[in-house]
Amino acid sequence: MPTTLTTDRPRATTLFRPAAAVLGHQERRVLSAIGCGLRDDEIAAELAVPEDTVAEHLARILVKLGLRDRAAAIVHAFDCGLVVPGRGPRPRSAGPASLTVAARAPGPGPVPKVRISLLGPVRAWRDGRLIDLGHLRQQAVLAALALGAGRSLSQQQLLDDVWGMEPPGTNVVPVYVYRLRKALHDGAGPRTVIERGRGLRGYQLVPGAVDVDVAHLRELVTGIGKATRAGEPLEVVRLCAQALKLFHGEPLAGLPGPLAELERLRLTERRIAIVRRKVEWQLRLGQDAEAIDELFALTAAHPLDEPLAAMLMRALYRDGRQAEALTVFERARRRLADDLGVPPSRMLRRARQMILRGDEAGLGLTPPAGAGIGTGP
Repeated sequence: MPTTLTTDRPRATTLFRPAAAVLGHQERRVLSAIGCGLRDDEIAAELAVPEDTVAEHLARILVKLGLRDRAAAIVHAFDCGLVVPGRGPRPRSAGPASLTVAARAPGPGPVPKVRISLLGPVRAWRDGRLIDLGHLRQQAVLAALALGAGRSLSQQQLLDDVWGMEPPGTNVVPVYVYRLRKALHDGAGPRTVIERGRGLRGYQLVPGAVDVDVAHLRELVTGIGKATRAGEPLEVVRLCAQALKLFHGEPLAGLPGPLAELERLRLTERRIAIVRRKVEWQLRLGQDAEAIDELFALTAAHPLDEPLAAMLMRALYRDGRQAEALTVFERARRRLADDLGVPPSRMLRRARQMILRGDEAGLGLTPPAGAGIGTGP
């Protein structure tokens, strides 16, 4: 059974955290396998070690990187470059991952006519008109190509990403690619959005021809990190708001396949991290009402997320709503007991105790002037 470790510290953000600097060789291999979605028994078989050893490695990884649980480790494996969407483990010699399909090619050229949205149900527009992308498996092929960031994906990679352990009985990938080409093409000239890769192997989106919302999200996250380091709270809040507007429901909603499953988890974690970053700065700027509304919506969607519940408790207490803050604790305690059979973490219990004592400094409501919050979300 997969290992999960919950630490007492608040969940650390996973973006821009270098695994190579703190993990040993075997721990990097375990983290890479976790990022690829393997279970502990599968990792044990792959590395020829006992399953208990894998669990021990995972426990050390979570502690060293300050990660909350296995889900956060999966996100970190992608963000630090150990795993690339659609490509499995990343070779050591490879450069940093980059979702840059949406970026225009250098020099003069037409604005991309096709927009693809993955941060919700998969949708595409050509010249502002919604495109019929066919059934879900076909949409999943397009999503894999969009997440591939301009890299060539072989038919086997697409089969693994979209069908996993249940491949279709016939060679359907070329058929789906043909249909997608027809759907995405505007009928004016021979240019296609999906082309053959180098050596006519595999498929890829034509660089500069497609605008993908996930690429915009990554650019905004980079800007959030820069604004945070520069101590520009209003700019952080503005960029966070722009990033959150890109989401239109659950990322890759309803799409089948291992890749969609992993990316759905990673992008959901990214969204939560951005909301937390935005709320932290809103509270520091005195925008309590906006922060509380955001936190209520997010805790309703993620009722088992203890750091979010603790943040909502602190915000409500700061707004003079102590009774509501304690109600949030009780609701989280019951949900944890009913769904997971576990008590609240020390972090959540500590927030409750500090509210009862009126310990504003301990609740982090009076940060020192100019205090920053580290790297990007």
